[in-house]
Amino acid sequence: MAEMGVVQPEGFSSPIPEATLARLPVYMRSLVEMADEGIGTVSSRQLADLAGVNAAKVRKDLSHLGAYGKRGVGYDVDRLLAEIGGALGGSLTPVVIVGAGNLGRALSRYDGFMAGGFPVVAIVDSDRSLEGRKISGVSITHVDHMDEVVCATGCRLGIVATPAHAAQEAVDRLVGAGLRSILNFAPAVVSVPPEVQLRKVDLATELQILGYYEHVRTSSEAREQAAG
Repeated sequence: MAEMGVVQPEGFSSPIPEATLARLPVYMRSLVEMADEGIGTVSSRQLADLAGVNAAKVRKDLSHLGAYGKRGVGYDVDRLLAEIGGALGGSLTPVVIVGAGNLGRALSRYDGFMAGGFPVVAIVDSDRSLEGRKISGVSITHVDHMDEVVCATGCRLGIVATPAHAAQEAVDRLVGAGLRSILNFAPAVVSVPPEVQLRKVDLATELQILGYYEHVRTSSEAREQAAG
């Protein structure tokens, strides 16, 4: 898996820490809402409250973009949106989803992808009976035609939403089609070449972690009640 400690977007002289990179989309969502409401400026404290962090962290994060607010005024919302957008890629990033099962269909219908600049333009699956069917206006193509689909749609990012046993093959096909950014939702460990950026979303693991904390909380409450 590619090293993910720092990321250096094109046009930036120094790398952006991954922790900062993870917060930039949160800031961006808040700024989009402000822009829609006609708000022209925002202070680091206001942005911090909306993003759930402290103001000092906001200022440090934005300094990695070369963005500095004016004392007593704050940051220009439109300019800050442009700077964060530039750091996160700027233009639209077309997405191909591998897997048209329940998860793949749900992801393809998620409006947040389009709002964030990641339109789903292609869906591929190994089930030939699904070929030609449409989900949210996007036709399902057989996975054997992955290369042609990626080339025709200009996909730059792949999402794996297959069962665990098919995940590595899906990743290999995406890499073979030229994609270098992959988000894996499949409950499986997969490997990619060093030049490929791979992120994993493991829903089961996150639920198990929450289950642990829920168990700790309920056990603590039970002990307190017994002691009382």
